[in-house]
Amino acid sequence: MTAESIIHRELRARIAELTTSFPPRSTEPREFQGARFDAGLAWVHFPLGLGGLGLSRSLQGYVEELLAEAGAPDNPARRIGIGLGMAGPTILAFGTEEQKQRFLRPLWTGEEVWCQLFSEPGAGSDLAAVGTRAVRAGDDWVVNGQKVWTSSAHEADWAILLARTDPDVPKHAGMTYFLVDMTDPGVEVRALRQITGEAEFNEVFLTDVRIPDTHRAGQVGEGWKVANATLTNERVAIGGDDSVRESGMIGRIASTWRERPEVRSTALHDKLMTSWVESEVFRLNGIRVRQKLAVGAPGPESAGLKLVFARLAQTISGLEVEVNGEDGLRYSDWTMTRPDVVDFTGRDPGYRYLRAKGNSIEGGTSEILRNIVAERVLGLPSEPRADKDIAWKDVPR
Repeated sequence: MTAESIIHRELRARIAELTTSFPPRSTEPREFQGARFDAGLAWVHFPLGLGGLGLSRSLQGYVEELLAEAGAPDNPARRIGIGLGMAGPTILAFGTEEQKQRFLRPLWTGEEVWCQLFSEPGAGSDLAAVGTRAVRAGDDWVVNGQKVWTSSAHEADWAILLARTDPDVPKHAGMTYFLVDMTDPGVEVRALRQITGEAEFNEVFLTDVRIPDTHRAGQVGEGWKVANATLTNERVAIGGDDSVRESGMIGRIASTWRERPEVRSTALHDKLMTSWVESEVFRLNGIRVRQKLAVGAPGPESAGLKLVFARLAQTISGLEVEVNGEDGLRYSDWTMTRPDVVDFTGRDPGYRYLRAKGNSIEGGTSEILRNIVAERVLGLPSEPRADKDIAWKDVPR
C-alpha cells in the first residue's frame, strides 16, 4: 500500500468518526464545524491542534469531497471569506501561539467575522502610503486614522489593520500589522452606498483606539511584509476559487443562450464563444495556481489570476445585458440594504453588470496588479519610485 493510500484511508476513517459522533443531519452547523476543526479537517495543511493535520494542502479537495458525500454542512464561506482567506493564513504565518489558539477556531466556525482595514482615502493603490497612526503607550498602541472600502465592517467582530508606527523611515519600513476588536471604543463604521443601491462597503474611523501589543501580528515595522502575505492570499481567494466548467457568470449566460433562441445572433455568438474560451482558460489557470499553493505560499501569479477575473467579470456581465435585451436593463430592487454577502449569481443581470465594476478595484486595482505581473512574473524593469528611500513624513502629499 502506498503512502498516499494510507493517508487516504486515515482521512476516511477520521471523517467517518466525525460524522458518526456528530451526525450532519442532526448537528447544528456551527457545532459540526467546531468538531471538524477539532478533528483536524478544517485546513488539513494547518498544524495539529489548529484545525489541521500537517498534511499536504493538495489533500483538501479530497476531504471536501468525502464530507460532501457524507452530507456535511458547508462552511458559510461567503460571509466569513475575509477570515478564511486572509486573516486565517496570516495569523498562522505571523501570529503568536496565543493568537493562533485564540482566533483560528472561531474564525473557522463563523462565530467571529473579520474585515480588513487596509485602504485609506490617500492610500488605496499605493497601500504603503497609509497614514493611520499607531503610537506605543505602555503595553498598548493608540490608533487614530480613517480606513475606506472596508467590506463587511458592519458585520465584523475583528479586523486586520495596517498602521503607520514610524513616520521617520521610508514608507514600506514604518508599518505594523495589528488585530483589532471592532467593538472597542473609538471604532466607528459608516456605510458607503454603492451604484447597486446597497452598502456592502464602509468607512471606518479609528479615534484613540487602544490595541494591546499582544494583538500585534509580526514584528514592529514589518507590517508591509505581513500585509503582502495577506494580499497574496486575498487575490487567490477572489480570483482562484475552485470551480467546474461553465460555472459562475459564464454558466448563466450560456444557459440563457441555450434556453432562449430568440436572443441569438452571429455577433453575440462570437462574443459568447470568446468569453467562454477565456473563462475556461482562466479556470484551468486557477487550478495551476492552486496546485502551486498546495506546495507553498502563493506567488505573484495570483495577481494575474485576480486581474483576469476582474476583466472577465466585467466583460461577461456586459455581454449578459446584451443577450437579455430589454430584460437585461431591469433592476429588481434599489432598496438600501446592508448585505451579509455579495451574491452575484442570485441577482438579476443589471445587478451583476453594476457590481462587476468594483472587481477591478477591490483586492488590488488592475493597474497595480499589472505592475506586479510585469515586474515579478515577466521580469520587466520596475517603474521609477521617487519616494522609495524618503522618510514617509517627508513625502509630498
